[in-house]
Amino acid sequence: MLVAPSALPVGVPSASAVDCPDVEVIFARGTSEKPGVGRVGQALVDSLRQQTGLNIDAYGVNYPAGKLQLGGGDGANDTIKRVKDVVQACPNTKIVLGGYSQGASVMDIVAGVPVGGVTFGSPLPAEYADNITALATFGNIADRSGSPISAQSALLGSKAIDLCNPGDPICHAGPGNEWSDHTDGYVPTYTTQAATFIAAKLLAAQTQAPPQPDVHIN
Repeated sequence: MLVAPSALPVGVPSASAVDCPDVEVIFARGTSEKPGVGRVGQALVDSLRQQTGLNIDAYGVNYPAGKLQLGGGDGANDTIKRVKDVVQACPNTKIVLGGYSQGASVMDIVAGVPVGGVTFGSPLPAEYADNITALATFGNIADRSGSPISAQSALLGSKAIDLCNPGDPICHAGPGNEWSDHTDGYVPTYTTQAATFIAAKLLAAQTQAPPQPDVHIN
């Protein structure tokens, strides 16, 4: 677990005294879910722990997941800050990104492919792309227009899996959709599928040296 001393803001790991996990999952919850990783995020983390046996920490992206859906930029900025903090304190820790529903839109911004040309929030700086092992989204509205991260993002597309329940009206354009397929349709089938994808990425990354971004501290 990344531990923050009292002298630092909560959530910022210290490079001098830290117990680094094998993996950190940075996950953005869905609309109106309580702060944390949310139901889908927790199911993903639980499945990933079960499949890999690794020491895995979870970080819930800090953003207002309100019904007006105006917090995506804040979520992207918090995600990027967390990535930088983990890289600085725990360079050997593998980082996995994820998001559900509105949280998936947060990851669209991080991956540099915001839905509808959204201009608030910033993409992940390119020098940190190699620090991301995998990315998973669930119920991503970008799928409605055929623009998932896996197909559109030059930054993270090759590491991404975008999962849409065929009956989910948020990500699936067509008849026969049910709102329950969005709210209840991802656990456990799709979270298990995503965990299997991520586990394979983690296995492939085990033999690679951790990247060291060129970070300048003034």
